[in-house]
Amino acid sequence: MGWAEIGSEAELRELLGEVAPRAAAKERARLHERDLEWLAASPFCLIATSDDAGNCDVSPKGDPAGFVHVIDDATIAIPDRPGNRRADGFRNILKNPHVGLIFLIPGRNETLRVNGRARLVREAPFFDELIVKGHRPHLALVVEIEQIFFHCAKAFLRSALWKPEQWGPDRLPSHARLVKDVQKVDETLEELESYYGASYAKRLYG
Repeated sequence: MGWAEIGSEAELRELLGEVAPRAAAKERARLHERDLEWLAASPFCLIATSDDAGNCDVSPKGDPAGFVHVIDDATIAIPDRPGNRRADGFRNILKNPHVGLIFLIPGRNETLRVNGRARLVREAPFFDELIVKGHRPHLALVVEIEQIFFHCAKAFLRSALWKPEQWGPDRLPSHARLVKDVQKVDETLEELESYYGASYAKRLYG
């Protein structure tokens, strides 16, 4: 059987059906008290961006729970921490400010989704509130919320994401082995194992 591609929203709706009333009505543009509680409990989010040509990137951000700073009921800030300095998402934002975020709470099957417009800020009065383990961020992503809603649990239930008995971290080689296999690097496997080993966690904020 050959491919059958969908080429219009009408075809898509014919296949999926219409949006359920509850799903259609759940969008908001301002932070509700429950949203604030969720952000305060979330230690992790994913940030989706694209450049002006449509090239996409999704970047994970994580810190102790509550790392997202709420500026007002329609604006949040996410601190940047030391990383690999590729800045793929940040470079996208300089060309296209539209972002999509998903906030997770470990063990919860629902997520909080935020869509809006972002800008990069290198200094602001609230930066002192973003200090973690002595690290004051040199950059923050400020997002003006345009759309916010809770997303249902089905994807997490289908994947059994939070069920440890379904986990299999040892099914794949170590990260050092993966890097050695897929990249051209000068380091030996032993050197990579040392770099990504026990001392790696000590370099999270420095």
